[in-house]
Amino acid sequence: MKIVQREKSLSVSKPEGTNVRYYIRQEYELHYNEQVAGSSQVWHHHKKILESLYIIEGELTAEWKVGEKTKNQIVKAGDLIETENTPHTFINHTDKIVKFIVIKQVPTGEDKRGILKTDKVIDQ
Repeated sequence: MKIVQREKSLSVSKPEGTNVRYYIRQEYELHYNEQVAGSSQVWHHHKKILESLYIIEGELTAEWKVGEKTKNQIVKAGDLIETENTPHTFINHTDKIVKFIVIKQVPTGEDKRGILKTDKVIDQ
């Protein structure tokens, strides 16, 4: 078992108002974000990375582009967002900090749901 203590993570305060604690591992990255009230992330996308966000607390407006159209939707605590490779941003229109976790991985195209659902051995 490995435990990565908070002090070993990389802490970054981005100028647009997101404070991030990065846990960069060999095959994936997990980061904990706190996005301050009234802030917007820069528009961006990923070519190879699959980025998933899980909202822990608060509410964001997710904006993404499909062709020339911009779409948006409010996301709240308990929602999971998969950005795919679309240009996207997240806006905090509220007066509270929004907390969320981001998982980044480089997919292989292999469906691993069977393993994820069943790979648990009960130890006695």
